Amino acid sequence: MRLNRYIAHCGVCARRDADTLIEQGEVMVDGQVVTTLGTKITPAEQEVVCKGKVLKVEHKVYILMNKPKDCFCTLEDPNAGRTVLDIIAGACSERVYPVGRLDRNTTGLLLMTNDGELTEQLTHPSYAKSKIYEVGLDRNVSQSDMEQLLQGVETEVGFVRVDSVDYTRPDDRSVVGVELHSGQNRVVRRIFEALGYKVVKLDRVYYAGLTKKNLPRGEWRFLEDEEITMLKMGRYH
Repeated sequence: MRLNRYIAHCGVCARRDADTLIEQGEVMVDGQVVTTLGTKITPAEQEVVCKGKVLKVEHKVYILMNKPKDCFCTLEDPNAGRTVLDIIAGACSERVYPVGRLDRNTTGLLLMTNDGELTEQLTHPSYAKSKIYEVGLDRNVSQSDMEQLLQGVETEVGFVRVDSVDYTRPDDRSVVGVELHSGQNRVVRRIFEALGYKVVKLDRVYYAGLTKKNLPRGEWRFLEDEEITMLKMGRYH
């Protein structure tokens, strides 16, 4: 087994991040620092230490949260305010981390797990996962701008085209639903800012086949077995 895959399998991080740890000299195999990417190991016969901790394969945990506003996804900043880990405190003994991130004031679906391989699958650019957001803007969205979103918008981080966009409330054209596959940071805010709008509310309502059904804001639940299978097999759009 490749060393980076084993690190991910132990729930430390995704494989890409494991490669970074290896290159930084944070990983030892049988007492020797290993910095060569692509190194293969035999887990049953060798001891792997990452950042001073002996690695063991953990029970996999999958938690789906309806993230509230004014809550951070960062796990490393000791000065951050309330975090998603505070919300699930006591849920499990395993250390889980967010799959991707929602910024402080974005609400909605957030998946947390210690399954590094699944995290890699869900966050790698080559695996396009559909995400749907309900977006509240500072003014009504014109029909021409709706069409522009479908054609594509040039943002400060590149060209972005949404898969679909529609008004979600018949009496309020300042609220729209947007479906897209892009995983760029703050991508929804960026595309509307590029068109001259200010996002005042952003809620992720769908992620890789998962929805907020029966999951109130600020609450969480463990994924069902069939949901885990769906994610691992990529049976979603």
